[in-house]
Amino acid sequence: MSDETPVGTSADPASPDPDDSGRGRVERSRPAKGSFLRELPVLLVIAVVLALLINTFLVKAFFIPSGSMEQTLHGCPGCSGDRVLVNKVVYRLHDPRPGDIVVFAGPESWAPEAAVARPTNPLQRVVRSIASTFGVATPGEKDFIKRVIAVGGQTVQCCDAQRRITVDGRPLDEPYTYVSDPEYQSTPFGPVTVPPGRLWMMGDHRDQSADSRAHISDPDDGTIAVDDVIGKAFVIIWPVSRWRTLGTPATFGGGGSSWTVPLLIVLPLLVVLLAAGLSLRRRRAR
Repeated sequence: MSDETPVGTSADPASPDPDDSGRGRVERSRPAKGSFLRELPVLLVIAVVLALLINTFLVKAFFIPSGSMEQTLHGCPGCSGDRVLVNKVVYRLHDPRPGDIVVFAGPESWAPEAAVARPTNPLQRVVRSIASTFGVATPGEKDFIKRVIAVGGQTVQCCDAQRRITVDGRPLDEPYTYVSDPEYQSTPFGPVTVPPGRLWMMGDHRDQSADSRAHISDPDDGTIAVDDVIGKAFVIIWPVSRWRTLGTPATFGGGGSSWTVPLLIVLPLLVVLLAAGLSLRRRRAR
C-alpha cells in the first residue's frame, strides 16, 4: 500500500485551504467599495447645516461695502475688500459699548453706502444667500458698519479747542481716524444726549462717512436702536495679509468680552472635527 496522498486529496479534510483563508481575511478587512462617495453628500449637508446654524446664532462673515471705515477696514474702490467676522452672541450678554465696531441695520432715513444689484431670479437669490453666509457676497443695502462713539445717557459733541469729539465733556483721542481730504474741517454738532437704548455711530473715515452726524435732524437725533445691531466685528479674516483682531481703543477704556473670540473660533472647529471623526470610525468598523 502506498503512503502517498493522491493528487487533489487533502491530508486533513477539516483543515481550510490557506489560500482561501487568507483571501477571506483580506476581503473582510477591505472597506466597502465606494463608501466614502456614498457618505460625501451626507457630510456636505452636515457642513451646510452647521454653517447656517453658526451664521444664524453665533458668528457671521461680513463683506465691507464702502470706504467709511478706512483705514481700519478696507472697502474703498480698488482696495482688497476686507471680510470680517461678526460676533452675534456678545450682545445677548450686554449692550454695545463705546469703541465697539458693529454691524447694524440702518434706519429708513439712512441711504445705502453701496449699490447692491438685487437677484432677478430664484436661483440667483439662493446663490447670493449662500455666498452671503460665507462673506463672499456684498451685504444688504441697509447693512452698515460703524464705530460706537456714545451710548444711551451719554452726551456727545463736536468739538473742543483741538477739534476733538467729546463724550460727557471728555475729549477723545482717536488715532484710528482717517481724513483723505486735507481741506476737511470737522463740522460742529451737538451737544446730543443719546436716548436710552440707542447709539451714536461714526465712521473712522471722518470726511467720507454718512453717519449719525448726517442724520442729526432725524427724530432720534441721528442715533440708531440697540435692537438694530446685528453683532460686533472682532476679526479681519480676509485677505490673509490683513488678518488681525479688532479690539476696543484705549481712549474708550478697552475691555469687552474677549473670551468669546476663541470660543466662536474653536467651537465650530470642534464640531467639524467630531463629525469627521465619527464618519471615519464608521468606515473603519465596516
